[in-house]
Amino acid sequence: MSYDGIVTRALAKELNSELKLGKIEKIYQPQPEQLLVSIHTRSGRKLLFLSASGNHPAAYMVTEMTENPLTPPSFCMAMRKHLNAARITEISQSGSDRIINIDMETLDEMGFSVNRRLVVEIMGKHSNILLIDTGKNRIVDSIKHISYDSSRVRQILPGLEYTMPPVQDKIPFDLVSVSDIKAMVSDTMQPERSLLSGIQGISPVIAQCIASAGFAGDQQTGAEFDAEAALGELKRIIGSTDPGSCSPTVYRDKDGKPMDFHVTPLSVYESDSGLSPTAFESVSSACEYFYSHRESTNIVKQKSGDLIRLLKNMEDKLSLKLQRLNEDMLKAEDSDKYRLFGELLTANIHMVPPGASTIKVTSYYDGSDVEIPLDPRFSPSRNAQNYYKKYSKCKTAVKEKAVQISETEKDLDYIRSTVAFAEQASTLEEVDLIRQELIDGGLIRYRSSRKKPAGGKKKPSPYEYTLPSGLKVLAGRNNVENDWLTTKRAGGSDIWLHTKDIPGSHVIILLEGKKASDEDLAQAAAIAAYHSKGRQSSNVPVDYTQIRHVKKPSGAKPGMVIFTHNKTLYVDPKIPEE
Repeated sequence: MSYDGIVTRALAKELNSELKLGKIEKIYQPQPEQLLVSIHTRSGRKLLFLSASGNHPAAYMVTEMTENPLTPPSFCMAMRKHLNAARITEISQSGSDRIINIDMETLDEMGFSVNRRLVVEIMGKHSNILLIDTGKNRIVDSIKHISYDSSRVRQILPGLEYTMPPVQDKIPFDLVSVSDIKAMVSDTMQPERSLLSGIQGISPVIAQCIASAGFAGDQQTGAEFDAEAALGELKRIIGSTDPGSCSPTVYRDKDGKPMDFHVTPLSVYESDSGLSPTAFESVSSACEYFYSHRESTNIVKQKSGDLIRLLKNMEDKLSLKLQRLNEDMLKAEDSDKYRLFGELLTANIHMVPPGASTIKVTSYYDGSDVEIPLDPRFSPSRNAQNYYKKYSKCKTAVKEKAVQISETEKDLDYIRSTVAFAEQASTLEEVDLIRQELIDGGLIRYRSSRKKPAGGKKKPSPYEYTLPSGLKVLAGRNNVENDWLTTKRAGGSDIWLHTKDIPGSHVIILLEGKKASDEDLAQAAAIAAYHSKGRQSSNVPVDYTQIRHVKKPSGAKPGMVIFTHNKTLYVDPKIPEE
């Protein structure tokens, strides 16, 4: 993982420099396995983020406050009780492990000064956050309770004595010598694997950097491994943990997704790796960027995933309903045979023997033979009446099914457009707005435990772009904003764009008395294609027309409109470069 022992040391030094002697103001628990600590320091308020989540274990400073539950969890309440107004005395790393100790002084219930330690163990799925009474070395509480049933090696429960995690049979990275490296690299074909299994506190990419330095960057020449050069590279990286020498760098792929980060530029990524480096001023800022933009740990993806699954279930149910309605419609449309059976049976009623289950008669329309099924329980006249009733019901069903099919198709289009917005949501606000839209529409239930947004409904904030010509383009983030853009924000002469038969955003070119060129239309159409279900496709069709030709039918769902006088462009999805 990116967050190795070397990154932990750099962060411990950075946090100690920034937060030492700081006073704890407030403690929050935004997620079940995360803490957010507000600390008053000489340079102002700082926010310390601590996480024991299996896919996001970390400790670093952040710049933004996150949404918190209305009722604080029990661990958060315990933290507030024992660390109220506590002052930080030291922040350090335990050896070369991924463990950060935050030592504090505070007052107990009797007013006596006591020492507390907040231990942040960053160990993947075994990560934890513990509050320790340092005087007794007892666990006050932990964000994860580990009983004997869960682990026979190490239990973590309130009141138990605190013990360090089991020691690995490795050499700490700051105690490695040249002879140690020579002994480790027995298989020169894969020295990075040997280094990773022998040195404590390094990540696989650091092992690669050390191995690359040992072969002077070229392992294919068959040259002898240079242990001194490898140790020199390790010491250089360790030296980068000092605040003055630190050069935090995040490496991103061609799509801008963060793939790795460290406290210094890494040689294995500086060559032709396909990753582009981005430098940051502090390790905390690099961590905040990396984790907030990494898809696998992005809270937005976690929350939108639940919403998408819910919407997909709705889509499947509506699709099945539409299929059955169409099948019923086909049956109902085949109703003329019932009328024919009734007429022919009435005309030939004298020919039907008692108790017959079928009769063959000649049609007086075309002279063909027609076989009519009969219910032997009823008289011929009653059978004829039953066929007339079937015919009448089918005629009524055709009209009713047509209405139901139309309504179901509209509902399906709406759900599919909402799915597209949920899949493209990039912020928690966008996810919450989509969820609120569904609540307002009565499609999902409102959960009373969910925190209501303060200040009522938020003002629409659609995506905004500026074309090279200077014209502004707006794109809705959800169906409600699509409605607002089309019916309220745009003027009658502005240009409206939307992907043809593909769910997506309403896009508006604000002309403000100007005229849109063909290039402007093509670029706006590319924006519309980007903010649609067809984002990953090419040559996407986009309809455009003036706003005056776009109408919202009475009673239609948000974002559903009809339009005329439209033309179509075929473009590749793209948004203007910043």
